[in-house]
Amino acid sequence: MTRLPAPLPQGFFARPAETVAPELIGSLLVRRLPDGTVLRGLIVETEAYCQSEPACHGHRRRSPANATLFGEPGRFYVYLTYGLHHCVNVVTGRRDWANGVLLRAVALPGEPERVAAGPALLARRFGLDRSLDDRSVAPESGVWLAPVPPPLQGWFDQCRSHGEDPLCQCPRIGISSAQELPWRWYLRGSRSVSRRVRGDRQPPLALALDPAFFLAG
Repeated sequence: MTRLPAPLPQGFFARPAETVAPELIGSLLVRRLPDGTVLRGLIVETEAYCQSEPACHGHRRRSPANATLFGEPGRFYVYLTYGLHHCVNVVTGRRDWANGVLLRAVALPGEPERVAAGPALLARRFGLDRSLDDRSVAPESGVWLAPVPPPLQGWFDQCRSHGEDPLCQCPRIGISSAQELPWRWYLRGSRSVSRRVRGDRQPPLALALDPAFFLAG
């Protein structure tokens, strides 16, 4: 039996969203399905949101719909966009201050590279919906986040030691306000990013990071 990865500690999420979001790149989204199947994928794109800026759901006021975003860090905040598509966020920061990270894209080994390249596609592939809202980011919820695999962390460290940043930091997308904030991050070497910034070309297949390599075993 394959050993399931341990979850990130709850204290990891008790920091500002703009600090947590880039550190979630390369970490694992793990989902235990009702039939016992386990899905694992590399998080390759995130966005941060904070009550202090108008694109955040909690910017104006607290309501029954966004109450989870004001709760304890380390819980899921799931909402419907346009009444159709689920978007999955992780609550960060501190209680009573709306703060969270949107999980925008995941790369899954052995699957089409864009099967979860966007918040709605991600939620659909992992079977995540409003029933997950306000549940802990922990194995008992059936969905959790695990640390960056050691081989990938080693590659990150090697890149940075050579003065190269494996992540792209850029403005958020799909919003109509606070567009100037550079609070979106994505893994440059992944072909599973929802949308790249202008001028940043998709890496050739032969040079792209293969999630199967980092999730082997």
